[in-house]
This record gives sequence, C-alpha cells and structure tokens, in this order.
Amino acid sequence: MKIKNVLVLGGSGFIGRQIVAELARRVINVTVPTRRRERAKHLITLPTVQVQEADICAPGVLDRLAASHHAVINLVGILHGRRGRPNERGPNDYGPDFARAHVEVAQAAISACRAAGIRRLIHVSAIGAESRAPSEYLRSKGIAEQAVLAAQDLDVTVFRPSVVFGPGDQFLNRFARLVKLFPVIGIPSPDARFQPVYVGDVARAVVDVLDEPVTYGQRYDLGGPREYTMRELFEYVCQVTGRRRILFGLPDWMARTQARFLEMSPVPIMSRDNLRSMEVPSVASEPFPFGTQPQSIEAIAPTYLAPRGRRERLPELRWRARR
Repeated sequence: MKIKNVLVLGGSGFIGRQIVAELARRVINVTVPTRRRERAKHLITLPTVQVQEADICAPGVLDRLAASHHAVINLVGILHGRRGRPNERGPNDYGPDFARAHVEVAQAAISACRAAGIRRLIHVSAIGAESRAPSEYLRSKGIAEQAVLAAQDLDVTVFRPSVVFGPGDQFLNRFARLVKLFPVIGIPSPDARFQPVYVGDVARAVVDVLDEPVTYGQRYDLGGPREYTMRELFEYVCQVTGRRRILFGLPDWMARTQARFLEMSPVPIMSRDNLRSMEVPSVASEPFPFGTQPQSIEAIAPTYLAPRGRRERLPELRWRARR
C-alpha cells in the first residue's frame, strides 16, 4: 500500500519540522499533534500539513488521531528530566519525565497503530540507547527501542542518530553562544566522541524508507562523515565564528559540580545525566545507510554560524520559515 497519510509525533521539534517539510514536498498528507499550536506555527502554512492541538499522552487521544492514517513516525524525545533513583543503573531506573516522553509515548504509539489497523511505525531513538546504559536518557530510549522492535505484528524501523546539527539546532548554536559570551571556557568531557549528522540527511532517510519493506524490523545508526571529540567541536566553532578563546578540559569532579548547578536553571543547558550519556561514544556502528553520502559539518555549519550581514543571513531566514 502506498503511504499517503502520516501521523508525526514530535513533528514541531527541530528534527520533526524537517521531516514534516520533506513529507509535504512529496505530497504526503501529514498530521502533527502539539500541546500548543503556537509551537507549530512554522508548519501550518505547509501544503498537506494539518496541525492539531492535542495532548498525545492523554488517554485515548493517540488512538483517535491515528485513525485514517497509513503510518506513524515517533520523534518524541527530551534531553533533560527529573531524576530517577540515584546511584542505580537498573533497566527501569529513569525519572518520570523520561518515562513519559520516551517509554510511554512509544508504547502508546504501538497501541494506537494496533487500534487503527496501521502496520507502519518508524521510531527515532539515539546511538547508545540501551536498557543498561549509564544515563537515564539512554536507558529510557533503550527500553522504548526494545518495545517497538518487539511489536512483531507491526512493520517497524528504528533510526539511531548521533547528535544532529543544522540551522536552528541546540548543539553547535549553543557552543557558538558560549564562545561569544566567555573568553575562557571549561569543556566537560572534552574527549567524549560524536559523529554529528545533518538534520536534512536524517529527514530524508526517515521519509525514504516509508514504503521500503526491506527496512522492516531493522535499526540503523545515522552518523556524519567523521568523528569529533567535544574539544574539537568547540575548537571548530571558535574557528568558524572567528573568536579566539582559551579552552580547557574540566576534570570529572568539576564537570559534575558545574552540571549540578546548570541543571537547576529554568532552561537547563547541561545536566549530570548528560555527562553520563557522554560516557558512551555517539558514533555510528556502520556507514550511513542506503548508499547516501552524508553532509559534513564543514559544508553546512558555516552557513549559519559564520558572522555575516543581513543579506548573507537571508538563506537561513528562509530555511527557518520553510520558504
């Protein structure tokens, strides 16, 4: 069956809006539920896209939304949440926010697919997700992965991207803000390894497999063309933004202390759980799938990080507006 109607959970987020735009370009009808319609206003003008204000965690809501669709794409995820049981790393040790966003939404998506007679489910997880991983983020992602892959009556594909970059990201843009504000920067986990992947490559991979039976029951790591350490990423951002900064690696105890204070801010930029996630290399176990050559940071990041005038910023502003 040709898939023409897709329900996208988490479609108003950074990765989600790219996937929704890609679906719209292929003239596929898309429904995007969101608790606040204002958050998805950038999607409302896209052809074939319908934004519905709804709480997908409320009983029965996801079952109702899934009706008349041919596929569900689950992108829901959070980086920060209330802590679970301290100093334990059991398979169910993660806080209520991670449980709700990662595990419960995945389980609800499975249930909604079954209730609506939908077989196709695509789930976006993360490299390093595993039920006994060192962080609550990765443990809850791992449990969700296990749940969707165990749904043998559904046609499931799992994607596991490394950190994702692109205009509007909260990755390289955050580094750029830090190097703009501070002449001296202490880097937590300076040797942590990443394989950053361009958001446009992730979106195309997800949409390309909608009608591909060969991908059923499979999971794919998504990484860019090369690996970087955290220190190398900061050095690159300094280079692109034209700022000379003193960079030094924080010892573990100092990084944990810093993260403890940062996680208490109204909008956390780092947490102790993030540090534990970085104990696991965010590196793909195989080349980018489907014969695709992924875009590099060097090809994309200067287009939105490098200092420039208003005219030079127009391409990025159009990208943000999806024009």
